[in-house]
Amino acid sequence: MKLRNLLLAMAFSTGSAAMAQDYTVTVQANKPGAVVQPTMYGIFFEDINFAADGGLYGELLKNRSFEFTPDHLMGWQAFGKVEIKNDGPFDRNPHYARLTTMNHNDWWTGLQNEGYFGIGVERDHEYRFSLYARVPDGKTQMLRVQLVEPYTNREHQEFCQQDIKVTSTDWQKYTVILKPNHTADKAQLRLLMCEENGRSGRGTVDVEHISLFPVDTWKGHENGMRKDLAQALADMKPGVFRFPGGCIVEGVTLDNRYNWKNSVGPVENRPLNKNRWECTFTYRYYPDYFQSYGLGFYEFFLLSEEIGAEPLPVLNVGMACQFQNGEDAHAPATEEGLKEFIDDCLDLIEFANGTTDTKWGKLRAEMGHPAPFNMKLLAIGNEQWAEPYFKRVKIVADAVRKAHPEIKIIGTSGPDAEGHNFEIGWEAMKRQKADLVDEHFYRPISWFKNEWNRYDKYDRKGPKVFAGEYACHDRGKKYNHAGASIYEAAFITGIERNADIVHMATYAPLFSHVDGWQWRPDMIWYDNLRVAKSASYWVQALFAQNKGTNVLPIQQTNFPKKGEDGVLTSAVWDKDKGEVIVKVANTLEQAKTVKIQLAGLKSIASASAITLDLSNYDQENTVEQPNLIEPKESEVKTQGNTIETTIPAKTFVVFKAKK
Repeated sequence: MKLRNLLLAMAFSTGSAAMAQDYTVTVQANKPGAVVQPTMYGIFFEDINFAADGGLYGELLKNRSFEFTPDHLMGWQAFGKVEIKNDGPFDRNPHYARLTTMNHNDWWTGLQNEGYFGIGVERDHEYRFSLYARVPDGKTQMLRVQLVEPYTNREHQEFCQQDIKVTSTDWQKYTVILKPNHTADKAQLRLLMCEENGRSGRGTVDVEHISLFPVDTWKGHENGMRKDLAQALADMKPGVFRFPGGCIVEGVTLDNRYNWKNSVGPVENRPLNKNRWECTFTYRYYPDYFQSYGLGFYEFFLLSEEIGAEPLPVLNVGMACQFQNGEDAHAPATEEGLKEFIDDCLDLIEFANGTTDTKWGKLRAEMGHPAPFNMKLLAIGNEQWAEPYFKRVKIVADAVRKAHPEIKIIGTSGPDAEGHNFEIGWEAMKRQKADLVDEHFYRPISWFKNEWNRYDKYDRKGPKVFAGEYACHDRGKKYNHAGASIYEAAFITGIERNADIVHMATYAPLFSHVDGWQWRPDMIWYDNLRVAKSASYWVQALFAQNKGTNVLPIQQTNFPKKGEDGVLTSAVWDKDKGEVIVKVANTLEQAKTVKIQLAGLKSIASASAITLDLSNYDQENTVEQPNLIEPKESEVKTQGNTIETTIPAKTFVVFKAKK
């Protein structure tokens, strides 16, 4: 027995020694190289998965202006005598509801709104209800506003209410604060015509733009964003914010494209747009998916400023979605045919950067931001490819450069990350001297394992890279899970090592409502009250929060071959914090001892590690269990200028060392 134990101990010792020798990473800590761009790690927003209305945008009511089609009462349950009319006070949102008495004390007229998969409200929190109303016959009319739970075993469905007196024959805005006495995730809002004695109303009242917002929005903005979702973005410390898409920039038709000019100005007069993701996937079909434009370009620019990210708007190049239209549905590839799209670009630059004595700069000031937003980047086109795109983007980009040579232009290599269209896309963007080229890759684990060195071989003299949309999944598992996220971490070390050529990277999609998604995986999931940051969120956040200022050269033993698992590393210097930051991703099925030597330093003053355990392949954060996967920070022992530690299987670690 003693001999057996001795042999086992010797075997373990030998194995441990071999493990310790497997991976040595030498970081040239005194030789800072390429600048890591402030825009390196960012976020990409698209209104898919109910990311805007029903998500980031704080509005809690659906179809607040009765503009949904073909049913103008979609999202509302009408009772009593309700008529939809179309000569309202807002020319681009002309519809409103006329409520008329049923002439009986016990017959009620009113409306009930279902919200987005219900309305989420919290006990003792305040909610701002507002509407535009008038009494066309001049008779004062009371409106009772209630928060209700229609399907409850309590004595009363309503659990919060306020009364509003409508007194004028002219349209006026009325506002009250609702403060519920308990929390509900799927409440509804009920609006009743009534008399002061509590009986049903006896007159006529017109109502329009009926709205419900949390008072406590992000930064307290009245037309604001859901605070917890916006905070999750700010916490990442993103360097760039790309908006508003995505395929919605293209639209199913050109008329259906995201039109930024419709998304600015008074919110009650921003016209409705049919969301192109409403019917793209019939197995996830939402006929009530529209864009209110309440979350518009002004709000996007403002959010960019408030979270410290460079704004990166994407505008249409005169092409509808090529997947859905082929060679059809595009504007003529001439300067005259593309004039509207050229003007959209030039006017947007004026809106973002122009002085207050210009048309669009004045509008920005009227909306509350006299100072310019200092926009520097503009993407023209989304996922188009081949000659139809090349011809149009040249015309539009040339016009923008002529008027604004200070703006950097981002072109696209199309929807593929390899192949013929990708290659000719890159060649075209080089010829046209694009500043950056937008690459998209939603790919399985096997693809990521084959692309460890993707950017090592890129031409250093051409345009820079914007990895504008990417996510990893496994075949048959197209949802967020730890098993895919470790490969995102490993891949991004390659982005970081090549920061001289890759200047921006944004995971996509960003948001998804658990009850209303069309696409997955996604970075942040939520229901009406809760939020879950995915493992992919934490990978992105750890890179963004620790991006440093300069790449540090590294030499690594046993770098994995193409298609193989392994240990992948990158290193940066943060001159502002005086830190060397080394990122290590172990995609292997077993733990590995890694020795990190900071060449050029005599010793390390202190070191810490932020560890993200991604070893449970199927594990994911959910709104019910949002903290299953999250980073853990600890101190690290050092010896001289060396950190020697064991990296568990399928784990990502960020080491930070002070000189």
